[in-house]
Amino acid sequence: MPKATLSAQFVSTATCLSGKKTDYYDTVIKGFVLEVRQTGGSTYYMRYRDLRGRQCQFKIGDAKALTFDKARSTAKVIRAKVTLGESPLQERQSLKQVPTLAQFNEERYLPYIKGYKKSWIGDEGNFRNHILPRFGSKHLDEITHQQVVEFHQQMLASGLAKATCNRLLILLRYMFNLAKKWGIPGAHENPTLGVPLYEANNARERFLTAEETQRLRLAIEHSANPQLKFIIPLLLLTGARKRELLDAKWEDFDTARRNWRIPMSKSGKARHVPLSGAVLEILSSLPRWPKCPYVVPNPETLEPFVNVHYSWNTARVKAQLPEVRMHDLRHSMASNLVNSGRSIYEVSKILGHSQLKTSERYAHLAHETLLAAADAASNDWRRGA
Repeated sequence: MPKATLSAQFVSTATCLSGKKTDYYDTVIKGFVLEVRQTGGSTYYMRYRDLRGRQCQFKIGDAKALTFDKARSTAKVIRAKVTLGESPLQERQSLKQVPTLAQFNEERYLPYIKGYKKSWIGDEGNFRNHILPRFGSKHLDEITHQQVVEFHQQMLASGLAKATCNRLLILLRYMFNLAKKWGIPGAHENPTLGVPLYEANNARERFLTAEETQRLRLAIEHSANPQLKFIIPLLLLTGARKRELLDAKWEDFDTARRNWRIPMSKSGKARHVPLSGAVLEILSSLPRWPKCPYVVPNPETLEPFVNVHYSWNTARVKAQLPEVRMHDLRHSMASNLVNSGRSIYEVSKILGHSQLKTSERYAHLAHETLLAAADAASNDWRRGA
């Protein structure tokens, strides 16, 4: 274990004294070592004992690729950290374990959400199309708050709607929250925290009037898709999401208790939908096929429809309602509930909103109902005058 006062000149002339290698220990910086190999190569190391007394060796770098001054400066920093009780080698090993965002998404996030979130395909698409190009190659601890702010602003500048930009930010925030919860290296801080959402104020509210409902009813009666005349009224009368109904199975319907259990809703939890008398009538009139478990299957495959957009689009155009989306049937259900005097809490429970504030967008309808009641009272007064 030869000792030497390491310097640039010494390093340039040092040779292997015997065997495969010779270690020269610096007399100035404790633990600073120059390893010289018989092959002619040489490497700087820092050797120390951690808090548990274990011998650790930190590779600083190749002596031919690293100047002596740089190696000595690095050795001083490592020595200072060791004196303060830190473990530079453990820090380096931890850094190597930090995954890139693309790796975390592929190995942890996607497998997790596929197990409980029916809309995981939307998350996968948003990540692949928008987040992956910007952050995919970065390790979790390399993504900064400022970078997230700039990303959010750039997405808006590229022409994306505010609501879409917010969904991307929420997705990124959720991914980091999970990474932190799971103890993933490099995820001790969430760089999305403090980045405000845009005030979208573009929640589209379209409710069918009674006259529009009748026009739509006539249009679906003559649809080339024989199941559409059942699908549309069931959506309108239950407030269910399209995919919830298309994937529905008979085993989840309890007509005696007038209850439909949706085992996997958008929130990831099962929810229960009360069945009105009108819904029970439709269910009793539905065609059924032996060994087919689905409520409104594609008659040709006896599997759930992948999509019913073509037949729906044909019907809505025929009904002179080209702007009405299938999801607006759900809004119409909420409108009918509120206008019939039901509370926002009841609307939230029936529609399966995970947060009450989602249902509060219909609160203005309740106000209009109260105004109508107030006007009715004033009309009684006027007639008596």
